Amino acid sequence: MCYVGRLVQLTLVKRIYEWSKSTSGLTFIPKWNWLAVFTMGNSSGHNNTLSIPPGKGPHRVGCTDLMVGHTVHGTFLRLYYPCQASENPQLPDWVPCREYFNGLADFMKMNRALSERIFNYLFGSCKIPAAWNASFKPDGKYPVIIFSHGLGAFRDESASATFYFRENAEPGTKKHPSCDIAKPVSDNLEEVWMYYRPLKPGENEFPLRNKQVKQRADECIRALDILFDINSGKSVENVLQCDFDLSTMENSMDLCRIAIMGHSFGGATVIECLCKDVKFKCGVALDTWMFPLDEEIFPGVKQPIFFINSEKFQWIGNIIRMKKLDSAIFPRKMITIKGTVHQSFPDFTFLTGNWIGRLMKLKGEIDPHIALDLFNKATLAFFQCHLSELFTFLGLCASAHFLKTFF
Repeated sequence: MCYVGRLVQLTLVKRIYEWSKSTSGLTFIPKWNWLAVFTMGNSSGHNNTLSIPPGKGPHRVGCTDLMVGHTVHGTFLRLYYPCQASENPQLPDWVPCREYFNGLADFMKMNRALSERIFNYLFGSCKIPAAWNASFKPDGKYPVIIFSHGLGAFRDESASATFYFRENAEPGTKKHPSCDIAKPVSDNLEEVWMYYRPLKPGENEFPLRNKQVKQRADECIRALDILFDINSGKSVENVLQCDFDLSTMENSMDLCRIAIMGHSFGGATVIECLCKDVKFKCGVALDTWMFPLDEEIFPGVKQPIFFINSEKFQWIGNIIRMKKLDSAIFPRKMITIKGTVHQSFPDFTFLTGNWIGRLMKLKGEIDPHIALDLFNKATLAFFQCHLSELFTFLGLCASAHFLKTFF
C-alpha cells in the first residue's frame, strides 16, 4: 500500500466509499453485497486468484516482527529470512488489525467506520506468503537488504499507521493489544497508535518531507545496527511476544554485502541512506519520488545506484533530479519498464483484478507477474555486479517482501 507522490493510489476504495454515500443505481443490490460488483470478472490470469504470489527463489521464506525499545524512539520492523520447511505454516495477515485500516481512512480523508468495512471486505483475508515465526535455515552467510516503503504504508509517522507502547501506571487497566501477533512481553505496557502526519493548512511541504526522509533513513540505519548485533551474538530484546529465536541467526549474515532498497518515498530514503552510511554497498530505487531530498547531499553518495522506473509515473522534473546523481566515477544506472505504473512495484497490483486494476491505475498494460520478474531479474543482475557474489536471496519473496522493514 503505497502512494504516488502526494496522491493516494487506493483509488478503488475511494471510489467505493464515495459511491456508498450515494447508492443511486445500486439500491437493487442487497446491503454490502454490492461490493461484489467490484470483484466480478476480477480474474488475474494466474489461477483466477487475487493474492500475493509466493517467491520463486531457492529457499522458503519466514518472517517475524521485531520491536527493540517500546517507546516512540524505538525500532519496529518486520524481518524476512530463509526458513525451514514446515507443514501448514501460519501465514500472517497482509493488514493485521483494524487500526491500520483506520490509518488508511485518515490518510485518504474517509469515514473510519464505513471505510473499515470496505477495506476489510476487499483485503481482510489477504495473506503474506511467508511462514510466521518459522525456524531459521542456516546455509552459510546470507546478504542483507533493508527495504523502505512508500509514504502511505506501515510503519512510522511518514506512514498511515504505527504504534508503540507506554508504561501503564495502573495495574489491571491494561488495554488488550489490537494485533494478536504484536502483544508485548510486559504486562504493564499498552498500545499507543500514531497516524499519518498530514500537512497543516498553509504549511510548506518540503521541510516536512525532508525531515521525514531523514528520519526514515535513520530508522533504516538503526535496523541495520540491530542486525549487526544479532549477527554478532549479542542479546537483542524483543518487546513483542515472539516464538522466533533470534540467536539462531548468529553469524548468518554477510555484512560485506548489504544493500538498501525502497519504493517511491522509500526510493528517496535509499539516496539518503547511501549518503549517511557507507555500510550500504549499493542501492536500488524503485520509481523514486525525488521531492523530499536536498540536492546538497548528492555529491556525498559514493555507492552504485540503480533506478528502476515505471512508464506512467515519472515526469521530466523528477527524472532530471535523478540525473543529477550521474557520476563519471560511481556507477549509476536507470531503466524504465514499459507498460508499468507506480503500483506495479508493491503488492497492491496483485490484489485487484485486471479491469478494475487498470481502470484505477493499480495495474499497467503488462502482466504484473511478468513485471515482477523483470524487476527482480534486473535487481539481481545489479547485485551480482556490485555485491560481488551470486545473490541467490533476491528471489525469495514476492514483490517488496525481502528483509523488508515496516517501521
